[in-house]
Parts: sequence; C-alpha cells; structure tokens
Amino acid sequence: MSPILNRITPSPALPARADVVVIGAGVIGVTTALTLAERGHSVAVIDKGHVGCEQSSRNWGWVRTAGRDPREIPLVMESQRLWHELNERIGADTGHRKAGIVYLCESEKEVASYEAWLDGARAYQVNARMLDGAQMEALLPGSTKNFVGAMHTPDDCKAEPSMATPALAQAAMRAGATIHESCAARTVETKAGRVSGVVTEKGRIECDAAVVAAGAWSRIFLGNLGIDFPQLWILGSVLRTKPLPGGPEVTTGASDFAFRKRLDGGYSIARRNSSVAEITPDSFRLLADFMPTAWAMRHEISLRWNKRFLDEAKEPRRWSADRPTRFERERVFDPAPATEILDEGLDRLMRAFPFFRQLEVAESWGGMMDATPDSVPVICEAPTLPGLFISSGYSGHGFGIGPGAGRLTADLVTGHAPLVEPAAFHIDRFPRARRNV
Repeated sequence: MSPILNRITPSPALPARADVVVIGAGVIGVTTALTLAERGHSVAVIDKGHVGCEQSSRNWGWVRTAGRDPREIPLVMESQRLWHELNERIGADTGHRKAGIVYLCESEKEVASYEAWLDGARAYQVNARMLDGAQMEALLPGSTKNFVGAMHTPDDCKAEPSMATPALAQAAMRAGATIHESCAARTVETKAGRVSGVVTEKGRIECDAAVVAAGAWSRIFLGNLGIDFPQLWILGSVLRTKPLPGGPEVTTGASDFAFRKRLDGGYSIARRNSSVAEITPDSFRLLADFMPTAWAMRHEISLRWNKRFLDEAKEPRRWSADRPTRFERERVFDPAPATEILDEGLDRLMRAFPFFRQLEVAESWGGMMDATPDSVPVICEAPTLPGLFISSGYSGHGFGIGPGAGRLTADLVTGHAPLVEPAAFHIDRFPRARRNV
C-alpha cells in the first residue's frame, strides 16, 4: 500500500545531548531541523518509522496558495518563496516545478465561491484570476464537460513527495543534524518545570527543547503529557499512473477529481472533496470541537466503522517511559486506500477528459491526515510546558506549506523574529486547549 519513497542512510548513533529534539521525520520535522542546523544548533530528529514514510509521501504533491484559509496565506506565500530556492539551497532535486493550478467550476455557485475567496486573497497580493469557459479551454484543452469557468493561480507549484522529504533530511544531516529511524519517542522529561530530555526506545537524549511534529500521532503523544490536542484522523486516498505521454501540464482540481502530472510522466490522481473519517473513541471525545466543521463538510466526509474503534479503545492513554509503546508496534501508519472513492474519481476524470481513458494504474495508497477543528495547523510553544513546541494538525496542507512551517517552528524554538505573525496558529484558539492551562 505504501507509495514509492526514496530512502536515506540514517545517523549511526543516538547522541547523548542535542539543543533540540524533533519528534517526527516528515516534511515539517526535517524542515524544522534543517533551519535549526543551518543556524548552528545541534538537533536530533527521531522517527518511529523512517523519513517521510507517512503523510509526507502520501499527499498529492500540490504546492498551492489557491483556496487556502486566509490565516494561512502569509505562511503559504513565504513557503512558496522558500520552495523556489530550495533545490539550490540543499543541492538536490525536490521535484519542485512551477506549473500553476486550475480549479474548474461546474456552476455559477462555484464561480461565486472562488470569486469570494479571491476578494479576500487580494489583500495578500496573491496572483490569481478567474477564467471564463473559453479561457479555461485554452489553458486546459480536451474537456468534454461544460465547465463554466475556473480559478487560475499561475504561480502555484508542485513537488514530488517521494523525493522532497528525503532530500531535505539529507540536507539537514549535511548541515549537522542527526536523523534516527526506527527510534520511537516514548515521552518527554522535565526539570524545574521545563523540557530537559526526550526518552526514546534506544535511550535518552538530553535537550533544551523538543518539537512534536508527529503528524497523525501528535494527539496521542501529547496526551501522555497532559496536553489535550484537538486532532482527528482523516483518510485520504491517492493513485499514480504509469507514464502517460502528453496530457495536461497544469495541476487541476474539479469538484470530484484532481490530478497532477509527475516528473516520471505519469499522474497522481485523487477524488477531490471526498475523504473518510474512521470512527474512534476520539470521535466522541472531540465531537463538540469538530461538529461545526463536520456539518459544513458533511457531503465531503464519509464516516466509517471498523476494527480500529476497538483497537483504539483498548490502547492506554497514559504510559511510562520504561516500557514499549504503541509507537514501536505500529512503525508505519499504512492504511488501505478507499478504492470506491478512487474508482469514482477516475470515472469522473475520464468522463471530463477522455485523454485519461488510456491510463494504467501503477499503484494506490492511503494516508492519514492530522486534522484540527478549523483545518489550520498548530505551531506554538505548549502553554503548560515550556520548551515543548507543537507543529502539527496540518490537515492535509503540510507538504505544500512545509518549508515555511519548518522555518516558523524553528523561529519560535530559538526566539528569532518569526517568519510570519504566529498568533493565528496558537493552540489557545481552541477552547479545549484553554481549559488545560
């Protein structure tokens, strides 16, 4: 089920001490580590699996401003700038290319929705415009469907998830960071009321600060520290095709399909606006937090009962550092894709663009996104534990926003002037988190 992914050679030995320990070697964790190491800080990155093995390699590979929450746009635009210089900065190819993104509109209601977003985005100088049907056809020919228009963001980009995070990890190591795979964090230790170390399955690392960038696992890990982080799992499903000569270059999303041309000449394809929320005990614990979003997205999220509910119910919510944890039992979160959703997306795509009727599917996979109630990430110091920083809850946006989010996280850890105003990303915007303070 796992997508193809470049692998790195990890660091051979766990250090006894580092200035900062980063928990999680996805795109957020390694970009944080890269920035810290470039600034001269000693940093150790630990991961229960291997670099980029979960959502950082399972996403669509879009690097977009289009449709972002207004609170995210300044960070997204800084991320775009950082993406453009990233290949040269790290001396490796992340697959980053400027391709533009088009959101197709099937109705005047969709046109009005994108126009409303544009009205707000203009304050941030986002390069975007609405296209009528003829302009859309000129940019993206070959459709047999009567799209009434589109929103085009020509500066938006794409990158290769299978390449980018490993390349960033290797760059962080060259800058002085150490990266440790199959090395699960068990807990964080404190001294005099602040972080003093991280206990891993392979030993303890003394540190001054720790960053939890553990994606879908962040709520579970933070819960053991008494931090009630409102986050649920959302299953996304993606497939890739074998190389398909010709075809659209612009990354495209409609109401019911999405595609991106890959460097290998194939396409990554998904069913847009359709994901699965597996029902777990947290679904009930966090019901009040997520209810407004769940209602607004009721036509886009399918609820699913399966054995994970009982599995999660049996898992302890607190544990000690001297015993193996569930992180050591489930090294890689590798859920099966929702094949019925992918099949539906393929069918809709082929109906709209006959070019894709010749495709051959190479593989498909599922990935768990770490969703917050407002779909905006948390990037801040934990209010109840000085020296502990949270960078999680990216809600499917983490790959595209990664370079900026990693830089902002590193800024907060080291006290640098923040890349953007961080207040919008603080955990205290959630009433649940404020009750814990």
